[in-house]
Amino acid sequence: MADTAQTDTRNGTGSRRGWRLHGDGRTIAPGERVLPEERLSWPRTIGIGAQHVVAMFGATFLVPLLTGFPPSTTLFFTAIGTLLFLLITKGMMPSYLGSSFGLLAPIGAVTGFSATSGDDLEPHAMALAQGGIISVGVTLALVGLVVHVVGVRWIEVTMPPVVTGAIVALIGLNLAPAAWDWVKAAPLTAVITIIAILLTTVAFRGMLGRLSILIGVLVGYGAAWLQGELDFSTVTKADWVGLPAFHAPAFDLGYLGLFLPVVLVLIAENIGHVKSVAAMTGRDLDRLTGRTLFADGFSTILAGSGGGSGTTTYAENIGVMAATRIYSTAAYLCAAIIALVLSMLPKFGEIIATIPPGVLGGAATVLYGMIGMLGVRIWVENKVDFSNPINLNTAAVSLIVAIANFTWTPGGLQFEGIALGTASAIIVYQVMKAIARWRGTDLDRVAENFAEAADRSNSPRRTKPVDSIDADAGTEDPQTPRESD
Repeated sequence: MADTAQTDTRNGTGSRRGWRLHGDGRTIAPGERVLPEERLSWPRTIGIGAQHVVAMFGATFLVPLLTGFPPSTTLFFTAIGTLLFLLITKGMMPSYLGSSFGLLAPIGAVTGFSATSGDDLEPHAMALAQGGIISVGVTLALVGLVVHVVGVRWIEVTMPPVVTGAIVALIGLNLAPAAWDWVKAAPLTAVITIIAILLTTVAFRGMLGRLSILIGVLVGYGAAWLQGELDFSTVTKADWVGLPAFHAPAFDLGYLGLFLPVVLVLIAENIGHVKSVAAMTGRDLDRLTGRTLFADGFSTILAGSGGGSGTTTYAENIGVMAATRIYSTAAYLCAAIIALVLSMLPKFGEIIATIPPGVLGGAATVLYGMIGMLGVRIWVENKVDFSNPINLNTAAVSLIVAIANFTWTPGGLQFEGIALGTASAIIVYQVMKAIARWRGTDLDRVAENFAEAADRSNSPRRTKPVDSIDADAGTEDPQTPRESD
């Protein structure tokens, strides 16, 4: 592509062609950043792209192994999805679309696949799961269109941090029993894998530390090989070069209740990605949020249509950008091309498929826990106040519903822990918030009234009494909150 670029340098969202060469293309001065519309020399850009492939690979290939989906097919659609993502976001949002862990639970509920059974995934069950993945993609794409037109504020009101954090946390915690099933198949291998992941995280700096999942899986794989837990029969039969195996989807409306709550998780992940890139690049990228959601939704539709798992923007690649200060979308173009090539090497895909249950159990123990803790991180970063009973009950009810895997089957539809937990988080918060405002027991509103009163009392141009508060808070003195009737 051309080296020229036309863009609004203040917000980075103008039209542009190609990537502008950063400096001499070889060096980055201390404190400088390579912006999305810039690139280094192509050899260096390809090298950064390879880092992005390695960073996303550990989690991306683990999803098809946990669900029974073909690894090469999943990798193929992450590459295609990333290329489309860059096109739809006009090359201004650096991201790799890797496999979404949010879809693990509903896929498992539909297929009943177990990595410890030694059985292949039943084709019709896989097709039904693909239909569910497509429903998630369609819904997310529609949300993206709405956000592009009206903005993101309505999502922030519907899903404040306490709700978003609860939804993300309950996804990971709901998956805990699956991790235990894999661990039981080979406890020693699982423990070795977990220890390798944890030690790599703290023992190494830079990229090695960020690749702890991948390194842990490799160490666990070696331990499994020494114990005779590997079967390479499928590897020797596979071709060196060839297209991935594609599968047609099928649809059953009864499974929608399992899949649609995942849309809320993907929304939270995408918005978080936009905010993170905006903070790192020093730009306001809110206007790209709708495009980001639509692109991820469209990519998920394609993946579900051909036999890949759904996609999402990857936090692992944010780590690479934070470490290198290189935000060039040209690097992601290279990453997508590298992943596309790897997906067309059948032997490579079969090698991935030989990873045994013990290794999967160890990696899943860490990864599922990480998903749960990401929800907690959302609470911490947004200073969610759990002394407020609205927040406390929102999290408490939704997490227990998900962890215990509550199930409801009205009229042939099936709703399980994640769906019911997600609905609980939204409904409990919104209903309790509405009643508390009506009754005057909303602690956040009371605190706001005190703050407003203090501001007015300190204002040199006070035009009304300090104890006058806005109409929607009632007519009582904020200094004497009323008792509950």
